[in-house]
Order: sequence, then C-alpha cells, then structure tokens
Amino acid sequence: MGRHPYFTHTEFEVRLARLKARMAAAQVDVALFDEIEAMTWISGFGSSANRWRCVAIPMSAKPFFLIRALDASVCRERSWIEDVPTYRDWEDPMPVLARTLAARGLASARIGLDFESYGMSVRRFAAMKTALPDATFIDIGAVIAELRLIKSPAEIELLRRAARIADQALLNAAEVCRPGGTQREAAKVAQMTFVEMGGDPYRPGPITAGRGWDFLHGHLGDEPLAKGDVVHIELTPRIHGYSSRVMRCVVLGEPEPERLRAAAILAELQDRQIATMKPGTRATDVDAILRDGVIAAGLRSTYDNITAYTLGLYGDAGPRTSDFTRIFHPGAEWELEAGMVFHVYASAGGAALSESVLVTENGPELLTGLPRGLLVNA
Repeated sequence: MGRHPYFTHTEFEVRLARLKARMAAAQVDVALFDEIEAMTWISGFGSSANRWRCVAIPMSAKPFFLIRALDASVCRERSWIEDVPTYRDWEDPMPVLARTLAARGLASARIGLDFESYGMSVRRFAAMKTALPDATFIDIGAVIAELRLIKSPAEIELLRRAARIADQALLNAAEVCRPGGTQREAAKVAQMTFVEMGGDPYRPGPITAGRGWDFLHGHLGDEPLAKGDVVHIELTPRIHGYSSRVMRCVVLGEPEPERLRAAAILAELQDRQIATMKPGTRATDVDAILRDGVIAAGLRSTYDNITAYTLGLYGDAGPRTSDFTRIFHPGAEWELEAGMVFHVYASAGGAALSESVLVTENGPELLTGLPRGLLVNA
C-alpha cells in the first residue's frame, strides 16, 4: 500500500466513507472518476490525461486504479489503492476496464459517472458503453468536487501554508518591479520563492503590466517596465496541490488620485464583503456588497465577472486554473458553510486586490495578510 507524503490513511478513509454515502444515495454500484482533482482527492494520486485513466470505487468490491503501465509504479507508491490494472500505451484501456469490473461482478452494474467530466470525451464514452454493453450509466455529477468544498483540518493547514508563501512571494516579486525591470523577472522571483518556502514547482500565476485596469489576465511580457506602469500580480502557489491566492497591483511611480481612490473603495467594500462570510450567509448577499458598491461608486458601469470562487486542491495537469464549484454572483442562493475556502477578488478603476478566506464557525479567517491596497515603488 502506498503512502501519501502529507495525508494519513485515516484521512482517506474518511473521504471514502463520505463518497460512499453519496454513491448509496445515487443508487450506483460503482463510480468511476477520471478528472485529476477527483482522482487525487480520493486516492492520493493523479496523473495527466495523455492516456485515459480512472479510479473505480465500488460500493462493496475492491477499488482499483486503471492506468497506463508507465505510471503504475508511482501510482502504487502514492495511493492507498492496491489494485492497479494497467495497459500499454498503444492499447485501448476500455477492455481492461471491462475485465476488471467483470472480475468484481460488476459487468452489468449501475455505473456512476460525472457527465460533465473533462476527461470523458464523446468518443471515449461511446467506447465505454461498447465495452460494457450490460451496464447502466448514471450521471452522479461532480460529486467529489462537492465533497471537497468542506476542508479537513489537514487541508486547511496546507492552505494556510500556501497563503504564507503567496504573501512572501508577492512582496519579493513586487520588489523587482522597477523601471528597467521586467515582468519575467517578477515571475522568476515569485516561482523561486514558492520552491524555497516548500511549495510545489508550479507556474506563479498571472503577472502582467498595463496602464488601464482591464488587463488582469494578460500575458507575461518582456518589455522593460517604465515609470507609470502598473504591474498586476496574482500568485497561485501550491503545496501538495493545495493553492491559496493573493492579488495586488504594483504602481511604478506616484499613483494617480483616481487609482488611489479606486483602491481605497475596493479595499473598504471587500473588507465589508469578507466580514459577512459566516456560516449560513447567502453567497448572493456577500457578492452584492462588492458588485453593487463598485457600480454605485462609478468605478465600473457593469460588473460581469464573479467576486469569489472556491479554493482547495488543484491538479498539476488539469485544464482548469480555477475551481468554480461555488462562485459568488447575483444568483448564488447557496449558503456558506464552515470549512469552505474562497479566493475573494476585486478589480476596478485601475486597482485590483484579492485574499484567500476561510469560513469558520466564528466567522471569516483571512489566510493571506498583505497590506490592503496598492503597492507603490516610487
């Protein structure tokens, strides 16, 4: 049996029990998971989708991890799942899946799938149905994403550590944002800080320079920075895949009065927004504080993006850069619960800032802790 470098076997037993309760409610005999975040959360290991792979969790029989032969050894080292059937790179994995399920008496099972999984193409699903003609396929939705919303104490500790890395890396990156410097240098410094502080060697996050405000998700450039530039830095460090995030703008030179005003308004509105993040609060009410406040202050004519989204585990080879299992927007009628963690962010009027926030039984806990406003390099 493999051993995870951070989580205990008991942690995975609790996760498995929670998952099986959901499976029982959905009346499925076995569930298959092929998104890297879902596989990693339930098994302790995930790999890229260069070749299809999945974790199978039966209600009663032995679980297994179907994977290409090249990745089987590292899978066994990391995962608590002992049975790892394999196939060669040029082979079709579906017959192996069918044989493994049949050996467990599950050839005609009710099989639970997430019909919105990014790992399940139309062609792959057709091949699965062909390989398992007697099975019935049930859409159980993004069940593991839902289970991941409430973080365990061990997960929260990783997110706290990631937040400390985010704060320090942003300060270090901001320091090199000077006239004549480059965005690339800031990215290098941020990534070096990640690794030096024990984080995963992963890309730093969006770093881009501009002179308006609508450039938050621009591209890393090589042009020398100049006085008057604003460098948007949003850092996304990870530890064992768990990411906290922080966002600030670095102004090169004296900030314009309009930008200073915008930053002050955003900070005040976001402080109010975060203060309401308590168990039982509707997400739409939290969202409205910032959204309506920004428009009322004349900083934006419309606010077409969300104001917060879920934080937690991110796969190192997944297509999603953010987890939108829960998002703050005008129609978000769901309620906050203790153990949820969010990236709360705001941008308008040439300023941008964000925090990582844990919802506790006693209210919000800021995981990140930088000064709330513009960073200025005069």
